[in-house]
Amino acid sequence: MSTIRTIPEYKDFKEFYLNAVLPLKEQNPTFSRLDGKTVGSTKSVYAYFWYADKKWRVVADTYIDRLKIAFDVFEKTETPFVIKPTRDHQGERLSIKGQPVRNQKFHVYNAS
Repeated sequence: MSTIRTIPEYKDFKEFYLNAVLPLKEQNPTFSRLDGKTVGSTKSVYAYFWYADKKWRVVADTYIDRLKIAFDVFEKTETPFVIKPTRDHQGERLSIKGQPVRNQKFHVYNAS
């Protein structure tokens, strides 16, 4: 018998970080990514949150330390992210303000 996982949705990034990311890291201190893996990519959605009146999906291979960086920026400003086009220009993704473009390991895409 398989179980169906309902993907949680949060009203903003702060709520997502405090209610989804922090408890995961406390329960699994060795995790570097949300999915607990160390290599490989996935298209699995870990959670959704709202930002700039849009719904965003967080992919499970996002690195927890990058989410911490975004949270720290969010604590200083209401606009911690920059909305950029995806590589194929078919959608939008979030990038942490002030972070280098290469090797972001931050996989958050528009879900609307």
